[in-house]
Amino acid sequence: MQERNDKEIKVGNQVAYLSLGSNLGDRAASLLRATTAIITGNLHMIAASSIYETDPVDYPDQPQFLNMVVAAAGESLDPFSLLGFCQEIEKRLGRDRSVPKASRTIDIDLLMFDDLIVDGRRGTVDLILPHPRMHLRRFVLRPMAEIVPNLKHPVMGKTIANLLDSLGDQSVVRIYRE
Repeated sequence: MQERNDKEIKVGNQVAYLSLGSNLGDRAASLLRATTAIITGNLHMIAASSIYETDPVDYPDQPQFLNMVVAAAGESLDPFSLLGFCQEIEKRLGRDRSVPKASRTIDIDLLMFDDLIVDGRRGTVDLILPHPRMHLRRFVLRPMAEIVPNLKHPVMGKTIANLLDSLGDQSVVRIYRE
């Protein structure tokens, strides 16, 4: 079990780290609706980062994002089912996946699931854990470092804080103040 100095986790609980982002419509309301859907989906919210306003990374010609990271726990979680659940939340909240990397009402990525390393497919769900680009993204690492700075990346062996400190991505990530 990974060291988690910020939160006490009961033995037997599995912890998932989710990145939430929105850059269409009422972005803050979309994050709130997504976190509410996660909680009502029988997951216990352990921690939630601040909300950050960020510039788009891959396709800069779109509105700015609001991003956050949450940690959620539950008994007998399955990472494939959890990702499928997150994709269902996205669909309910109006996510259109017809254009990859386009503006979106909500995006929920499964970043890590305990210290599991997964690369597979179950049904219609493709899953790579840890998320293959999380260590390259300031908009992921900054909010994650806020809630679990000493959590170790299961492949890279570095803490989230170390990954953030050594990051080459210089994109702007600032606390959102409405």
